[in-house]
Amino acid sequence: MRTYGLFIGGEWVSTAERYEVRNPANGEVIAECAVAGEREVEQAIQAALQAFPDWAARSYEERGEILRAVARRLQERFEEFALVESQETGRTIRETMAHDIPASVSVLDYFAGIAPAIQGETIPVPGMYLNYTRREPYGVVAAITPWNFPLWLAVIKIAPALVAGNTMVLKPAPTTPLTALMLAEIMAEVGLPSGVFNVLTDPTPGTVGDMLTAHPKVSKISFTGSTAVGVRVMQRAATHVAPVSLELGGKSPFIVFADADLDRALAYALLANYFAQGQMCTAGSRIFVERPVYETFRERFVQRVQRLQIGDPQDPLTEFGTLHKREQLEKPRHYVELAQQDGAKVLTGGNPLTEPPFDKGFYFQPTVLEEVEPTTRVACDEIFGPVAMLMPFEGEEEAVRLANMVDYGLAAGIWTQDIGKALRVAHQVQAGKVWINCYNMIPPHAPYGGYKLSGFGRELGLHCLLDLYTQVKNVHIDISPDYFEWFG
Repeated sequence: MRTYGLFIGGEWVSTAERYEVRNPANGEVIAECAVAGEREVEQAIQAALQAFPDWAARSYEERGEILRAVARRLQERFEEFALVESQETGRTIRETMAHDIPASVSVLDYFAGIAPAIQGETIPVPGMYLNYTRREPYGVVAAITPWNFPLWLAVIKIAPALVAGNTMVLKPAPTTPLTALMLAEIMAEVGLPSGVFNVLTDPTPGTVGDMLTAHPKVSKISFTGSTAVGVRVMQRAATHVAPVSLELGGKSPFIVFADADLDRALAYALLANYFAQGQMCTAGSRIFVERPVYETFRERFVQRVQRLQIGDPQDPLTEFGTLHKREQLEKPRHYVELAQQDGAKVLTGGNPLTEPPFDKGFYFQPTVLEEVEPTTRVACDEIFGPVAMLMPFEGEEEAVRLANMVDYGLAAGIWTQDIGKALRVAHQVQAGKVWINCYNMIPPHAPYGGYKLSGFGRELGLHCLLDLYTQVKNVHIDISPDYFEWFG
């Protein structure tokens, strides 16, 4: 078991109060972390403020080189980070090794290299004037991140914010702060100037987050989490007119047309619903299958789900680990009960696993429902758990109508070998990210974010670097030998 302080101004800061971080698979304590209060929040913001002028004045190349050094060191500690991420989330080691750490390294490398793309423009204006724009950092960025992909979801904020010249105070989720704190160790090792990156931990959701989002010296807020908390973040940021970017919930459609490659669609349907035990905002839990292939898809999908290997997340053979916490265990059980009350049928799963060896964790069976009415709560609410529902449809028009029925609009998947059909549907579906014949591919080069209640602003890609973490300044210069007098 390790003990962590807060990371403020390049120093590890101890506090009188501490809290335990537990492994959700077995309840064991894996670390103790410091509890930040109002004083520590103020110290972190002041440290970031003091570090900002020097950091912003450095070249993009210098800032990028530090990010590259962080990426190299993270790669060197690959297995350690993957293990800790699995232990604190309950996700399988095969997932954290295959996705979380490599993806985080890629994001750091990408933004280190793309930083020089932060450029202004020259604007032709009437008269003898020179008019141009600059893109400048905001200042102190507060980043608040969730527990399902704790390292990657932190890095996609840290990398662009820092390389653009901002400083940051990061507030990781209370139950998964460890890889963020380990990343702070790396930041210190590679020589990141003191105060540029700070990490605050506390066991109570919302406490430190509320302080950060309402603080008048925080110039920009980036939040990933639930829609309900995102609304609260906006409200508190409004008190000092701080710009906010939000990546929130989802209820994504997974649309399978009759001409799809069913083997491929089935493989990705498993990924879309049971990767991270379904605890993903992009989960493609509304599986719409065109009626001619519905029966075949249903039979094969249920068989594949029933073969998933459930077990200890640290076992390399385990395909499906534990849910993250007790509240997450209660949600799928509750929604399965609601679905059955509304006439839905459970094809497989639907229950917690409570017998040994699952009795110490928060295990829930991978679940498939059918005969689900598209307007019921189970079909419209984000469950954030391993509950997929199969629904038949007839033709493109109905597919689009069903896909757009919910209040979310984060992602969508389309399966067809007709590229014209794929593009027609992609252009009509209300989602910020559309995958065609693939799913959950989120490269660092491309923008990622949602429509409607799924938030606004785009993480990743050049859009993120320019739109989220820089602001535009316009400079207008009179180069004429004459001047105009308004008065006199």
